[in-house]
Amino acid sequence: MLALVGAYLLISTLTRLVLFLHAGRQLEHPLREIAAVLPVGLGYDMVTAMYLFAPFAVYLFLVPERWYRARWHRALIWAGSFATLFGLMYLGAVEYYFFDEFDARFNFVAVEYLIYPHEVFVNIWDSYPVGRALAAVAAGAALALWTLRRPLAASFRAPSTYAQRARVLVLFAVALTTVHTAVNADTGHYSRNRVANELAQNGVYSFFHAAFHHDLDYHHFYVTLEPREAAERLRRLVAQPNATFLPGAENPIARHVEYPGAPRLLNVVVIVEESLGADFVGAYGDARGLTPNLDLLASDSVLFTNVYATGTRTVRGLEAISASFPPIPGESIVKRPHNENLFNWSTVMAGQGYGPTFIYGGYGTFDNMNYFFGHNGYRVVDRTDMDTPKFSNIWGVSDEDLFRNAIRYYDEQHRKGERIFSLVMTTSNHKPFTFPEGVPGVPVEGGGRLAGVKYADYALGRFFDEAKSHPWFGDTVFVIVGDHGARVYGREDIPLRSYELPLLVYSPRHLAPRRVDTVTSQIDIAPTVLGMLNVSYDSAFFGRDVLVGAATAGLVPLNHNRDIALMENGRLTELNLRKGSVTLAYDKVSNRQVPLETDAERLKDAVAVFQSAYDLFTRGQFQYH
Repeated sequence: MLALVGAYLLISTLTRLVLFLHAGRQLEHPLREIAAVLPVGLGYDMVTAMYLFAPFAVYLFLVPERWYRARWHRALIWAGSFATLFGLMYLGAVEYYFFDEFDARFNFVAVEYLIYPHEVFVNIWDSYPVGRALAAVAAGAALALWTLRRPLAASFRAPSTYAQRARVLVLFAVALTTVHTAVNADTGHYSRNRVANELAQNGVYSFFHAAFHHDLDYHHFYVTLEPREAAERLRRLVAQPNATFLPGAENPIARHVEYPGAPRLLNVVVIVEESLGADFVGAYGDARGLTPNLDLLASDSVLFTNVYATGTRTVRGLEAISASFPPIPGESIVKRPHNENLFNWSTVMAGQGYGPTFIYGGYGTFDNMNYFFGHNGYRVVDRTDMDTPKFSNIWGVSDEDLFRNAIRYYDEQHRKGERIFSLVMTTSNHKPFTFPEGVPGVPVEGGGRLAGVKYADYALGRFFDEAKSHPWFGDTVFVIVGDHGARVYGREDIPLRSYELPLLVYSPRHLAPRRVDTVTSQIDIAPTVLGMLNVSYDSAFFGRDVLVGAATAGLVPLNHNRDIALMENGRLTELNLRKGSVTLAYDKVSNRQVPLETDAERLKDAVAVFQSAYDLFTRGQFQYH
């Protein structure tokens, strides 16, 4: 067993060195960092090895000696050793590609992906050289086994008694119990640089830590406030000049939002673009010409120039846009149990006579989307409801097919005299980045992320070209926003540049084009659009109408893995698992975050947002009855 443990420690160290060479550019002082990363990482590797090989240690204690020396058992040990080496090396290869995508060790994303193995494994097979990797790993495992042949063979000849093995097992159990109580995923966070901490981590350890902490108890892990103070602070943060809090409501932010005059009950279509960060869009400064159609729309739109996603996953974007709800740590509310009948955008729209729909190009069972939207006031349309698509891959039908079917549903709603309110979730701008033939500048496959952005923009242009000829188009407000950025990159715990999104509201017959530079979160989209429609309503939204009153402070909640944060006026307050917090000054121009002394007031504001959101959801007080 010691030979296999040694092989594992070597594989893990080599993996860490490869990741360091790949990601070292994000370290300010690479040589200084690697001097710390290697010993901290070795500590995590040793702890992980104890967990991984504990079953084998128990087995070696229990197996009779005459069995252990038998020929069939030796063959079993050789085969098991090869399988172990193969698996450990394969994990190293997988970690490289995961780190390349997320700048992180295995985390919640990896855990959630394994819940949907069909979509994920097919996506991996289509996106990466899996066959070549398997062949290389098999060869490496065979070579490693040949190198270990002598210590393995010697183990079959070494005498042992149950008493000797019992002493070893007891020492092993004591050591494992000690590290289990003393070490967690944050123990080795020695650096202010997120990437350095990720390099020092162990992927297997991170994966299982994420798996066992997917439904985090906020009060156990994070800084807390007395509930009354949290509620009072939250009310101040969401207050607007045109909002009056409802006396006696069990939800402390329940309020009536009033706009003067009659509402403009226009159709509303919200297009949520997969992985579309602001850094790809010409209207936001990109010079590569990737989004000519979106840029043309932006010139006739209300263009929000300072917009942030709440997280790095589609479900985070969907909960923020649809429910104006901040990203509580752990699972998104889209995937949590007891997420039915929540107060959300459709609650308000249905009360105004709209027929809410959620239209998704993939299978809506993924990430629990069908259940969430189906139990929160939406008619759900997914891939299974769409006619024969011209093109599809593992994630869904092409965006062209999605939009073609959406138009068909809007035509039917219009024919019935039903007001349209629809969330449309695209899928094409996603690995494996395969697309229909005949799109100028977009290869059928192998074009990567830039091809994904080009195709998403092309399909969006085709949608608007077609929609203009339909009778409902002129009286429709179109909202276009990304669900999250393309990928997480940056050394910070919350790398804010990765969170910047495009957001434009297009309705040339009803809304004059202009720029809005106010800091805006995805949770602000629903209340802001409702304000554009002049709709008065009872609200439980965490977001605000950024076009009303002194909304410059914003309320920008953020999430990355287990870390959560609130940004206010260029100050970022981060909360972490060990009931810790960090205050940072953020300069958007230089994209720098500078540590400051703890700002007690902003810390309490951040706690008020996340603690209150967690409590309202878990206690069923964010539901409407």
